[in-house]
Amino acid sequence: MSRYDRYVLSQYLLFFGFFALILVAVFWLNRAVVLFDRLIGDGQSALVFLEFTALGLPNLIRMVLPVAAFAATLWVTNRLNSESELTVLRATGTSPWQMARPALAFGVITALMMSALTHFLLPASIGQLQVREREVARNVTAKLLTEGNFLHPADGVTFYIRQIDPDGTLHDVFLSDRRNPEQTVTYTGARAFLLRDGEKAHLIMVDGMAQRLNENNRKLSTTVFSDFSYDISSLSQKADNPIRNIRAIPTRELMFAQAAVTERDGYSPGVQNEELHLRFARAVICVAVSLIGYAALMLGTFSRFGVWRQALLAFLVLILVEGMRGVVSEPVLKVPSLWPLIYLPALTGLVIGVGFLQLATNPGFAQGILRFIGKRLSA
Repeated sequence: MSRYDRYVLSQYLLFFGFFALILVAVFWLNRAVVLFDRLIGDGQSALVFLEFTALGLPNLIRMVLPVAAFAATLWVTNRLNSESELTVLRATGTSPWQMARPALAFGVITALMMSALTHFLLPASIGQLQVREREVARNVTAKLLTEGNFLHPADGVTFYIRQIDPDGTLHDVFLSDRRNPEQTVTYTGARAFLLRDGEKAHLIMVDGMAQRLNENNRKLSTTVFSDFSYDISSLSQKADNPIRNIRAIPTRELMFAQAAVTERDGYSPGVQNEELHLRFARAVICVAVSLIGYAALMLGTFSRFGVWRQALLAFLVLILVEGMRGVVSEPVLKVPSLWPLIYLPALTGLVIGVGFLQLATNPGFAQGILRFIGKRLSA
């Protein structure tokens, strides 16, 4: 690789990092607000919020990585063109194919990053995120210790605390259990305490009353008690063999143990084939968008009006490729043997990029095509 190739590649990587940082920050802020409200509202600490945020970052990076690669390629190529560096190279006889080497190397590097994300980091982070979500869901104490709000820790259960003392005493507790369709039970207590016995949790209510409403005959019976123990362990979400998120399943299992995955998690072969080949196709997409971003700006000759037509053409091709990705998934879900369709958008992008490079070797013909596109868009 020549010194010029290393210089251009370093610029690609520099602006790729910049655009990726900006895009990840924007997406993270949108999600962090909702996540912060949900976790802190459930009584979790800021450390739990930071842990959940960190576990969600690989998925955010996976989403923005191709866009950041495309933007970096456009930006750097446009700057090289505006500063006449590409014009000088063309004047010395360097072909567009030779000048495309940094863009291709950049595409391969981003493809390796995407592969590391989709095959290793993303499944591990999503799997750990599911584990932590189940642990938080089982933390009934954190869920219930919120004063002044009507909480719903489980379907058919409503819980309310008027005040919580520093020593943990709960005042004016209300608990409504409607999980049994034949009977509704409502408990009220002047005071209450939360006690843990191993993995079990009990709500000890003092000086209260239990009201049972029979839904069949609509009869209400009441019982006054001085103290009463209510097992709230059943309010936590438990699963001996929880279903894994399809993205949390390792690539090796999707490749060699599809029958076992179907038996354990219930995912059909079509769903597994789609997820498996999407992990490989996303890496190829990174090469395709890098090549498209570079090759589109190589079309035509120098113009004082800039390269807006080439950039617009590159955006249109990117939209086409992304649109195809949404279309090819449906047939694979129905017929697993059609998995090669998953690679069609990436291969289409590569073919278009190679076609643009070939057109760039004939600037006059490419300029005519751009003028035609500009006139059609203006009309």
